[in-house]
Amino acid sequence: MPSTLATLNAALNTAAAVCLVAGLVAIKAGQRERHRACMLSATGLSVAFLVSYLIHHARVGSVPFRGTGLVRTLYFVILIPHVVLAAALVPLVIVTLVQALRDRRAQHKRIARFTLPVWLFVSVSGVAVYVMLYHLPV
Repeated sequence: MPSTLATLNAALNTAAAVCLVAGLVAIKAGQRERHRACMLSATGLSVAFLVSYLIHHARVGSVPFRGTGLVRTLYFVILIPHVVLAAALVPLVIVTLVQALRDRRAQHKRIARFTLPVWLFVSVSGVAVYVMLYHLPV
């Protein structure tokens, strides 16, 4: 049974992913203000996630995956790149956000093309890890 914070973390990751996709759709449609609102929302949700995640793991510690066989392999195939990319994501988001807030569009666009897919992967894979960890039968 997942803790309330683990479930909140998955919800925050899901909401961030929705904002990221909405922000991408908005900028492709030339809707800069909507894009800005979506991306700032994704940033806020991701910051809230990080705070909640740190509190959760300070309380609970590491939760071992209890699945076996192929599902265990799949879990680690998702988890390992998730963890590595999540560590790289914080500075990427900061640099991307600073470029946007300074209205350096060319630099923002250049790094955002890398940051967005990484951020989206981390958000979605975080939800997948949550589902596998807490909702797969063992």
